[in-house]
Formats: sequence, structure tokens, C-alpha cells
Amino acid sequence: MISIYEFIDDKRRGKEHSAADIEWFVRGVTSGEFPDYQVSAWLMAVCLSGMTDSETAALTLAMEHSGDVFSPCLDKFCVDKHSTGGVGDKVTLFSAPVCASCGVYVPKMSGRGLGFTGGTIDKLEAIPGLRTSLDYDQFTSVVKKAGFAITGQTGSLCPADKKLYALRNATATVESIPLICSSIMSKKLATGADGIVLDVKVGDGAFMKDEQSAEQLASAMLRTAQLAGKKASALLTDMNKPLGRNVGNALEVMEAIEALKGNAESDFAEVAYAVTAEMLSLAGKGSPDECMELVREAVASGRALEAFRKMIELQGGDSQVIEDSSLFAQPKYKRAVYAPSTGYISGISCEKTGLTSLKLGAGRKDKASPIDMSAGIVFSAKVGDFVNKGDELAVLYTSTDCDMDDIARDFAENFSVCENQVKKRKNVIKILRNC
Repeated sequence: MISIYEFIDDKRRGKEHSAADIEWFVRGVTSGEFPDYQVSAWLMAVCLSGMTDSETAALTLAMEHSGDVFSPCLDKFCVDKHSTGGVGDKVTLFSAPVCASCGVYVPKMSGRGLGFTGGTIDKLEAIPGLRTSLDYDQFTSVVKKAGFAITGQTGSLCPADKKLYALRNATATVESIPLICSSIMSKKLATGADGIVLDVKVGDGAFMKDEQSAEQLASAMLRTAQLAGKKASALLTDMNKPLGRNVGNALEVMEAIEALKGNAESDFAEVAYAVTAEMLSLAGKGSPDECMELVREAVASGRALEAFRKMIELQGGDSQVIEDSSLFAQPKYKRAVYAPSTGYISGISCEKTGLTSLKLGAGRKDKASPIDMSAGIVFSAKVGDFVNKGDELAVLYTSTDCDMDDIARDFAENFSVCENQVKKRKNVIKILRNC
């Protein structure tokens, strides 16, 4: 049997681990057999030497089986989606009910936000009374009745990933593509999805800043899914500007509801419709183009909105928020931000927008930080729009005591204005598939 010292040394020298050795290592990580300094040494060796597709798949499967594996007793194809995180990304709140209304189950476990990247669970908890902590039987029951359910990840799901991620965060090894891939895919596989759609964000508000690195990550995840016997698609989508008009928990739920009513902002619609069409296509509902028509019909008919209403009610929430947005937490303070000059908006810093929402209380600085559900930003102008000096660019909202005037002055600097009309970027940059 290999020793932990030999295991680390093999990777330091660029040797390929066997699947059996990786499984042995993950068991030791999960049980606490190996001290943090040795696990950290191996993480750094992976960061420097990389891993083959076979190693990455073996690590993913070992992490998947390090804890509970969710195997819902469902009689339909189950599809899941994952976003690598962004600002204003409320796509799950659109795609899940649309798929459900088209006869495709979406049993989804989601996370909370940390820093300026929002979490789906935090957004859903803006709906009064809605429960995001469901046990196995409750979760399965909601999926069968509504077609989808969204719950927080259980503590027993992929415990090896929790340990490895904490050490990666502390040892500057987060950016390794094999480690990112195995972290994401192990959780997706553990939740029992038959098909997986990956929304890989690209830009200043995303983890992957450039298209090349985003495509490398997307390709690695698709290969891993294929080796695990799963159908998958990956979309590279733009995160150089916030998605949609609303940023913040309650505000994003409101925007998702409007999208389900057929009133989606063009950039949000482009991404949300494309992601949802891929999910339906993986489930065998037709080609991506045919499934795009299914998405439009599900929205136009009102079926998707009714699926969302049913999920809210089954998870204990007040579905009246669909008609009455005043039932959401209401902000105590608001402040408008105005254009400093006349011209075309050529850019809106996505990362700075996220940091501003964090200052307003919409995000967490650490895991224990409370969230102000009413806080956030609503954009009055988007990239490509013409504005006159003094026109309203956005409105900031919060119930947190903070210096709104100072935040508003800083936020105005997030907008770049130029004299010439700006060519709008594509929001869906590329689609990759493993099937």
C-alpha cells in the first residue's frame, strides 16, 4: 500500500495516480487520517503538476461517494444546472420551473452566497415562509408534485469536498482546474442528476476572467461528466456586466417572477432561455432549437409561472408574492445614482457592482454575516444605452445603516460613458456539449 508521503511525492514529480490510490486518499481526507499539512502539500502539487482526465474523474467519483449519494425515486429524467457564480444571476429561478412545466424533473440542491456572488438559497429565502431545508422525503415529494424543488446542501453531501475546499482557500490552490472541476462535479453527481447543464461565467464579475480559461474549465467538466456516464452541456456566458436589471436577493426573485410572466430583460432572457433549452434538450425533449420554442410556450401559456407558484406553496412560502411584490422585505433607504456626463454607456463594472451590493448588505463578508433581503441595486440604464448628464443610472436600496451618499458616489464610477455608440456583446458566447 502506498504511503501518504509517496502519494504526495508522485504528484510532485508529475506521475499519474491510480484510481485506487485516489480513492484511498479521499477516504483518508474524509476520516481525518491525514494531517492538513500533508493534504495541503498534495493540493499544491496538483496545482503545479495538474491531473489527467482519468485522475480528475477518479477524484470526482471518490469525492461524490465520500458521503451520502442522493438517489431520488423518480420516474422521469432528472436534469440539474450549475452556475460558476456571478452578479445578478437568477437563472435557476427561471429554468427550474420552466423545465418542470415541460415534464422534466429538476431536483436541485443549491448553496448560499459568499462575498459578492449571490446564492440561490439566500434568494429563495427572501420569499416569506419558504423553507430551504428539506429532508429526503420532503424534497422528493415536492419534486414529484411541482416538478422541481430547491433545497440547501446537506452536511453529509460530499464531505471530502468541504475539507479540500477549505484547505484550497487557505493555501492559494483554488485556481487549479482539476480541483475546481472535481469540486463542482462531485456535488452535481451526488445529487443524482441524469443530465447536467453548466453555466460557466466569463468576465470581471466571474471566477474565470477570460474565455480561454473558462473554456478549459467547461471542457474539463464535460469530459468528467462523460467518464461518469452523464450527458452534459456547458454554456460560456458573459459576466463583464451584471445580468438583468436587479441585483440583490428579493430584487432578483422579483425579476425572475417578471421573466416567468414573459417580461424578461433581453440579456437575462438570452442566457436563461439558452440554459433552459439545453436542459430540456438533454432530457430528450428535442433539439436545442425545438426546446427553445418549448421554453417560449411554457412562459407564454403561464405554465412555468404556475410551477413556480406550486413549489413556493409546497415549500411553505407565501405565493402571493407573485402578484404582490410589497410582501417582500421593503428597504428603509434608497438613493438614486445619476450620469456624470452625456454619452453611451460603454461598460458597467460587474465586480464593483457586486462589491457595492455587499456594502448595502445584500451579501456576506463571511459565513456568519446576516443578509439584508431588501438590499440591492436596480439599474435604470444598461450597457449600450444613451444617457444625458443627470439621467438616473440606478437606484440603491438597503435597510442597513450605512453611508448611502458615499456608496452612491463610488457606484457612479462603475459606469463608463463614451461619445460613440457601443456594440453590444453576445451574452451566450459559446455552447459545448459531450453528447
